[in-house]
Amino acid sequence: MFIQTRSIVVEKGNSDKVIEKFSAPGALEEMPGLIDISVMLNEKSKDNEEVLLLNRWESEDAWKNWEKSDAHIQGHRNSRGQEKPAFILSTTVNMYEVQKVKEGKVFGT
Repeated sequence: MFIQTRSIVVEKGNSDKVIEKFSAPGALEEMPGLIDISVMLNEKSKDNEEVLLLNRWESEDAWKNWEKSDAHIQGHRNSRGQEKPAFILSTTVNMYEVQKVKEGKVFGT
């Protein structure tokens, strides 16, 4: 399994805009090899909010196929030249190769 995370830190009160964008239906969900997408919110900081996107893929090759897909490339072309919204403070992307998954009791019942 392969996981990509994207942490988007925004000014307080703006996380709903990011959550809405990444919760909307799109081509990503139709991509072979995608397991699921989680959109999470961290409001613990008094200064900002963090939206964390977690995309789980069957394999790194499945993720690479998305990166090379016409839908992904076209999405980036469409956003070229658009200014990043001022409320976005930072974005960090990381990739992980899952080494072990341990299931909890909920999976055993």
